[in-house]
Amino acid sequence: MTDKPKKVVLAYSGGLDTSIILKWLQTEYGAEVVTFTADLGQGEEVEPARKKAELLGIKPENIFIDDLREEFVRDYVFPMFRANTVYEGQYLLGTSIARPLIAKRQIEIARQVGADAVCHGATGKGNDQVRFELGYYALEPDIRVIAPWREWEFASREQLIDFAEKHQIPIAKDKKGEAPFSVDANLLHSSSEGKVLEDPAVEAPEYVHQRTIAPEDAPDQATVIEIAFEKGDPVAIDGERLSPATLLTRLNQLGHDNGIGRLDLVENRFVGMKSRGVYETPGGTILLAAHRGIESITLDGGAMHLKDSIMPRYAELIYNGFWFAPEREMLQALIDKSQEHVSGKVRVKLYKGNATMIGRESALSLYDQDLVTFEEGQSGYDHRDAAGFIRLNALRLRIAAKRERRKG
Repeated sequence: MTDKPKKVVLAYSGGLDTSIILKWLQTEYGAEVVTFTADLGQGEEVEPARKKAELLGIKPENIFIDDLREEFVRDYVFPMFRANTVYEGQYLLGTSIARPLIAKRQIEIARQVGADAVCHGATGKGNDQVRFELGYYALEPDIRVIAPWREWEFASREQLIDFAEKHQIPIAKDKKGEAPFSVDANLLHSSSEGKVLEDPAVEAPEYVHQRTIAPEDAPDQATVIEIAFEKGDPVAIDGERLSPATLLTRLNQLGHDNGIGRLDLVENRFVGMKSRGVYETPGGTILLAAHRGIESITLDGGAMHLKDSIMPRYAELIYNGFWFAPEREMLQALIDKSQEHVSGKVRVKLYKGNATMIGRESALSLYDQDLVTFEEGQSGYDHRDAAGFIRLNALRLRIAAKRERRKG
């Protein structure tokens, strides 16, 4: 595409890299830049991004700073947790699930201001470039996408620093050299990758961890909490109803204090390489255990097993950036249908890195104590019925065994 964009909406953190991208868009394309900064609960002030953008010549009406914490948890995190979603058996998708919301809001702003392009700061080796751009194209098929890390000529950190100094972009002292690792964070998790973490044989230094204390430093006294669910979503902790973002924030603190939610993972990136990351999802780890606990008494066995069987595919879609794809929406409809009766309360014990179910109750429970008791109940279950059940299920096994005998 040879025509230069006239107005670009940039996903802008206010950090050095996106500030360089902002100035590069102005110098390389001569484009009017609109900055968008999302507060997803990353734990850092986002308002300084406004001053940084103004310092770099952005008009006040072209600076968007949005608090998206409630929308993020309500419309993205909670729907994902209804499926008990984990990628490759361990990862709770904290980074992956944030990207479609950022992409969605960027496109909304582009429409609002009449921009003909959007821009992100993801590198050319990672998953995020895919996630952002699949989101953009799903929502605005003809949008121009600018990915500076795939386009510019900078070949080293030193060249980026030189560009920043040439254009009077403020550089924090600790940014003069390369950071020991990179961090991405939001209300669901923090992820750390690169540099000191690149050798998967070497244990991550303790200072890498952002959201949790070490399990061995957690209190010797267990913490017990009660979480209430309605239709698959958590709504209260210890009897106090909380908004989605407030509830997750509370769980994060409880997880932090008890050393819960650490993960050291080597994962398979969508772009084809393996990557080592240190992830912390304190509240999400508690929520996963609690949700499975309430499902265990309210969700039909066949429905549960079907839902568990599609979860890896659902997780892969989110990880790879297909949140807005029709197949993800189809799976979501099935998942949400399964949650109609997933309501009740669970008690979870938090202790030195573990979140353990110790109780669950629901007015919609399928658990029948009379039916499962070892004592003779009045449920109408006849032990003798099991004989025919077993013989029918054994039929194909017996036929196969007889064939093996004939071969011998």
